[in-house]
Amino acid sequence: MPGATGTNGDNEVVHDFSPLLLVYKSGHLERPLIMPFDLPGHDAATGVESKDVPLSPSTFVRLYLPPEATSSGDDDGEKKKATKLPVVVYFHGGGFVMGSAGSCVYHRFVNDLVAACPAVAVSVDYRLAPEHMLPAAYEDSLAALKWVLSAADTWLATHGDLARVFLVGDSAGGNICHHLAMHPNVKQGAAGSLKGIVLIHPWFWGKEPIGGEKEHRRPRAKRAEAEVRGRKKHLWEFVCPGAVDGVDDPRMNPTAPGAPALESLACEKVMVCVAEGDHLRWRGKAYADAVARAKKGGESPAAAAVEVLESEGVGHVFFLLDPEMEEAKELLGRIAAFVSAK
Repeated sequence: MPGATGTNGDNEVVHDFSPLLLVYKSGHLERPLIMPFDLPGHDAATGVESKDVPLSPSTFVRLYLPPEATSSGDDDGEKKKATKLPVVVYFHGGGFVMGSAGSCVYHRFVNDLVAACPAVAVSVDYRLAPEHMLPAAYEDSLAALKWVLSAADTWLATHGDLARVFLVGDSAGGNICHHLAMHPNVKQGAAGSLKGIVLIHPWFWGKEPIGGEKEHRRPRAKRAEAEVRGRKKHLWEFVCPGAVDGVDDPRMNPTAPGAPALESLACEKVMVCVAEGDHLRWRGKAYADAVARAKKGGESPAAAAVEVLESEGVGHVFFLLDPEMEEAKELLGRIAAFVSAK
């Protein structure tokens, strides 16, 4: 049995990041939150087509085409000129330790988003920690973005408008979107560049609580008790052993003192989605305000090209769990409108 290795203590949990990950003293890993893998193909609900393309021995991307792109004839049976559509590059969440571009909840959401825009989409699979600690996920994501911008695949070359590339991601995937938009190799303002980023419930944090975070952080006594049980590190510090200053590393806290200036974000516009019941919402709002001020040289945040959507009465990544609820439909529609706007 996994983790049950007798009386030598190897069944001891040394890191408890449930429900995402349990790390045992023996080295055994357990990911309690199961997300079944869906195969690509035709989606009957949306008419979207998808396929997988390997990028390396350990990573792949899943490409999506809406019905508008696959229609090839007009009323007279003549071939239409291919319509260029915005390109969405999606990065899944999961704390850098779980999930996949093929996970059922992400496959469903990207199908729905592609149909709603419409857009061509590329959902990125990246290596997970702790088998591959950060920066592996960042490196894989950058490699995938470069591959997208090169239009190496026929679907992208024929149907993708590389002047309208949007990075979209939830939780850890939102963190990846920010990281890529700040990367010196990613540029704005030309074909093969970023138009915008959409951060859904982005995973940002910091040492000092902001907003209502203090009420959500465990009292010191409870933290000590949890450490006895084995939860000795914040998940970020576990997945990123090279983190500078813990959770105030600029990759986890982009508004920390000394973090790179947000004026360097390589995109024209930004959308940040937060949820009322999510303890990360204050970080998302603070990020949106900081970007708005940076983009406008310190002027009022409301004046900048930053859009914020707060979903009421729901929690972290709720839209993946119940896509039929009204708040999930609103989120999908707002993101689709953000991507489709000229």
